[in-house]
Amino acid sequence: MYYDPIKKSLGDVFNRTPWLRRLFYQLLDLLLLRTWHVHRELRAWSKGRAQEALSILDAGSGYGQYTYWLSGQSPKWEILAVDVKEEQVADSNQFFRQIGRTNAQFAVQDLVLYQQPNAFDLALSVDVMEHILEDVEVFRNIHASLKDGGMLLISTPSDQGGSDVHSDGETSFIEEHVRDGYNIHEIQQKLRTAGFERIEAQYSYGEPGQISWRLSMKYPILLLGYSKLFFLLLPFYYLLTFPFCLLLNWFDANTRHKSGTGLIVKAWK
Repeated sequence: MYYDPIKKSLGDVFNRTPWLRRLFYQLLDLLLLRTWHVHRELRAWSKGRAQEALSILDAGSGYGQYTYWLSGQSPKWEILAVDVKEEQVADSNQFFRQIGRTNAQFAVQDLVLYQQPNAFDLALSVDVMEHILEDVEVFRNIHASLKDGGMLLISTPSDQGGSDVHSDGETSFIEEHVRDGYNIHEIQQKLRTAGFERIEAQYSYGEPGQISWRLSMKYPILLLGYSKLFFLLLPFYYLLTFPFCLLLNWFDANTRHKSGTGLIVKAWK
């Protein structure tokens, strides 16, 4: 299934007013399990640093929900959010101007080519690397763009069922993916090749998270891919499933997993 047309349809609905876009971000924060894991790591990274003047790169910003969250943590943090999709970048810049968030800027950039040496204290890459074939080049560019001691935080599918692939004969649930998921040792080796020395990787989306993902993401996306009329049924669907998804997300984000369909990786320069 091609996910981008569905994402564009959602964007068209929630971009109509700043209030709707804020609501959209709040819903994503609650429904998307990866957000629970990413926010946990960002809180740990930012503890005691709200008064520091920090520079942050959102590498593959998408809807801009992580830039929105980060820009609200401290007015002293400057966030550059880059993406290859011009329409999303333009929409995000307009929205951030409307709400007066002057510490965030969106720009069109290709991560395979983009490099800004020694510029950032933190780089964030959430569900991006599974879309990019030249991943080592991206890791090298981000490594060069980080200051000494800077950290890269990655969320990406693993090879333990990520992209809903569980055997050699299956293909990715999301057809825009160029890889189904990373082996945990493979991604660490690629980061070392790019110049990172200290690397920590752990699984996300254990059993609770996988159930939540199917209920909150897979089944609704399949329905929307079949017909946009299912937009009308989504509020009733989530009214039934939302409480269970929240509970499952909490368990997944607060549990260490021996295996999982996602990876959370931290690497320091």
